[in-house]
Amino acid sequence: MTKRELFNNILRKQSFLCVGLDTDSTKIPPHLSAEEDPVFSFNKAIIDATATCCVAYKPNLAFYESLGAGGLVSLEKTVNYIRRNYPDQFIIADAKRGDIGNTSAMYARALFDYADYDSVTVAPYMGEDSVKPFLLYPGKWVILLALTSNQGSQNFQLTAGADGERLFEKVLRISQTWANDEQMMYVVGATQGEMFREVRKIVPHHFLLVPGVGAQGGNLEDVARYGMNDQCGLLVNSSRQIIYAASSNDFAEAAGEEARKLQQEMASYLQWIIKEK
Repeated sequence: MTKRELFNNILRKQSFLCVGLDTDSTKIPPHLSAEEDPVFSFNKAIIDATATCCVAYKPNLAFYESLGAGGLVSLEKTVNYIRRNYPDQFIIADAKRGDIGNTSAMYARALFDYADYDSVTVAPYMGEDSVKPFLLYPGKWVILLALTSNQGSQNFQLTAGADGERLFEKVLRISQTWANDEQMMYVVGATQGEMFREVRKIVPHHFLLVPGVGAQGGNLEDVARYGMNDQCGLLVNSSRQIIYAASSNDFAEAAGEEARKLQQEMASYLQWIIKEK
């Protein structure tokens, strides 16, 4: 999916919502336990209930890998279901990969050749050669970790060198020599608030994947105010707030309602750039 295609989907749906499929098998409503594949049944219901309100899905691979081979089957079925039924969705493998070049090449092959994701989250710590193998696939995206939403982000990401440049700023600056804004995005956590201003000084045109809205306490209005650019430039992820909105038989309806609330709020912020155009 190209950057323009993604932006067109955002305008058409009036949404820049990404639904995180962080499916915890211990939190699936009990009535699904009788299903042949409870994890897939849960995901399928969530997807059907939210697809009109979002432009992306982000399965967190750890939640499936923790279940062994069966979890990976559920994940594959989930991705294939989205591809068949909602082909306009941007699918993110939240894998946080990144290793020496030949290992990264195998990760890229698994995620892009075999599984056919649109993008993968990648850790930049090991540098250019650990990221480049993911950039060899035309039409696929790397989403590089830059400034995350967790409390520990301050341990390294906000530390400054002798020249005053903070580590996340160095990641943003140097990585732009590896790929442009048609193939690279960045993870910036919603809890960072006004720090989006600092991010946008360095990467004004790139899309940002923004976790942390909802259960982690990030504020959507602040994200839009400080992070939006003239092509929206945002994919805001919500996981627990949506997929675990209810644990009863009507869990999917509750998820759909939460997604609609976020979509409607996003539509109001998108008017800012529509009016400017």
